Amino acid sequence: MLNKVILIGNLGKDPEIRTLDSGVSRAIFTLATNESYKDKNGEYQQTTEWHTVVLWRSMAERAKYLRKGMLVYVEGKLNHRKWVDKDGKDHYNTDIAADTIKILEKRDYNSNSGNNGGQHATPQSKTSDGPFTPDVSGDDLPF
Repeated sequence: MLNKVILIGNLGKDPEIRTLDSGVSRAIFTLATNESYKDKNGEYQQTTEWHTVVLWRSMAERAKYLRKGMLVYVEGKLNHRKWVDKDGKDHYNTDIAADTIKILEKRDYNSNSGNNGGQHATPQSKTSDGPFTPDVSGDDLPF
């Protein structure tokens, strides 16, 4: 059996990084993927799908390098969950539990733009020991 998801898209917002009561780190962000096609009139159309991506433990802690709009490669598995609210109403969530993320664009992490007045942490190759690699060379596509 196989449960594998591969997406390439843009972050819809900066990740929300939290530490749960159990001490485990979790980061959540949305990812937009686009598809272009010709409609029956021969006009190009574009659709956008939104995906919720969840990172756990050390990957969640490294999500601080991710920013809204970044183009990323995400690999993981699809999770479906059902939960019941206090009124007894059923709710359903679907997300991607990522086990690999690669930033697919070069960013100037030392620029004066951004929320920290140019004080962004610069990812080093040391942080790419695991499946999350924030520094990408020009032709470093994961496939």
